[in-house]
Amino acid sequence: MNFIITDPYILYPQLLILGLIVGSFLNVVIYRLPRMLKKQWTKECADLLQISVTTDINTGSDFDTKSTNTDGDKFNLAYPSSHCPQCKHSIRPWENIPILSYLLLKGRCSSCKATISIRYPIIELTTAILALVVLIKFSHSWQAAAAILLTWGLLTLSIIDYDTQLLPDILTIPLLWIGLLVNTGSLFTDPISAILGATLGYMSFWSLFQLFYILTGKQGMGYGDFKLLAMLGAWLGWQSLPQIILLSSCTGAIIGIMMIVLGKHQQDKPIPFGPYLAIAGWMSLLWGNEINALYYHWIGLN
Repeated sequence: MNFIITDPYILYPQLLILGLIVGSFLNVVIYRLPRMLKKQWTKECADLLQISVTTDINTGSDFDTKSTNTDGDKFNLAYPSSHCPQCKHSIRPWENIPILSYLLLKGRCSSCKATISIRYPIIELTTAILALVVLIKFSHSWQAAAAILLTWGLLTLSIIDYDTQLLPDILTIPLLWIGLLVNTGSLFTDPISAILGATLGYMSFWSLFQLFYILTGKQGMGYGDFKLLAMLGAWLGWQSLPQIILLSSCTGAIIGIMMIVLGKHQQDKPIPFGPYLAIAGWMSLLWGNEINALYYHWIGLN
């Protein structure tokens, strides 16, 4: 089934605009969701221990809402409204237009001239470009719509994991169920392959985790990685799991070594694996068959 709008001269610009708007929202999710979870966990621990705490959930120097919040303070994706952390200037609607506002403001607060992180427009632009790539790959179809949703989810999870080493269940689990749901109609794979993909994706990493822990007494990865691979298995089927694991391992090794060599990462600090899984899953989503064909040709089976 196709979208009503099929003219690329109309569809592509509309998708780019939508992607920029969604990217602006993802910036909010990426910044606030981990702090919301930290606030919730701190409150739950305080209730369990029957103690009173004041939690500073807004550390860092990003250009966004930052304040010290006690247990009773309201803090979510919509409240408090975004404002400059330096002068508390409220971000007006015309100062919040994706990319354009950043360029017009020259990357600074209109009130106190504090620097706005360039990461915000980069994420907005990346969100739009990735969506356009998916649309070009799958054309105007429901497959494209579902793949764009997955792409935006993977981008959000990647950056949150990179920042905080967290892969929030509130994002991963719904995406897993959506993957199973879309494949009831065999959108990307058949239903049995999707169910097996979710099961084997989780169990494969869980088994490695347990084996590594038995041998070393250390935790080699987080449970969020199990759920992320399960989610990718639900979307793409069990057949894609070996490719995703191999691609993520190679990508992680290459990028990790480069970061250490360039001094961008300390050798004793854990490197989050979620972004590499997300990159591998996205590559498999778009070019899985082509990657397999190249591999078979390389080993002489084609």
